[in-house]
Amino acid sequence: MKLMIASDIHGSGAYCRQLKEAFERENPDKLLLLGDILYHGPRNALPLEYNPQEVVTILNGIKEHLLCVRGNCDTEVDQMLLEFPILADYCTLFWQGKTIFATHGHRFSDTALPPLSKGDLLLFGHTHIPTYQEVDGIVCLNPGSVSIPKEDSHHGYLLIDSHFAYWKDLAGSTMRTEVLF
Repeated sequence: MKLMIASDIHGSGAYCRQLKEAFERENPDKLLLLGDILYHGPRNALPLEYNPQEVVTILNGIKEHLLCVRGNCDTEVDQMLLEFPILADYCTLFWQGKTIFATHGHRFSDTALPPLSKGDLLLFGHTHIPTYQEVDGIVCLNPGSVSIPKEDSHHGYLLIDSHFAYWKDLAGSTMRTEVLF
């Protein structure tokens, strides 16, 4: 399975278009969105080309390829526009004998672990900072932010393929690679 993970689009039409182009280029089995899709949130400046309606159109156009969890900025009003479920606090996937726990990161994160076993993966966004670390034997991965990266990080996403994790910018350049198993 090839899994593309992105987080924190925050209503940017420009960066969502670039994410869709990356999705088409990477051709993953699924695109997992870790929340904060439409609204920029009160703590963030407006992202480039803030246009939640365009983001809705782009993502609804690829809805059959999406898995999504709820971010702290996602609401039931957003769900009324999006044609794929976004209101689950987490999703669980099983891959190569491991559990993948995907969440936004405002409840579970590398500092507040969900109940997982050693070697399992925790995927979370929320901080807008690409992250790889092991905590109590659990591999914690954050793709960073599609539209509002922080701490001099890149606009990007995470790709998990085989035994590797690749952090990429929206143009497809690999910024970091880690061996997962």
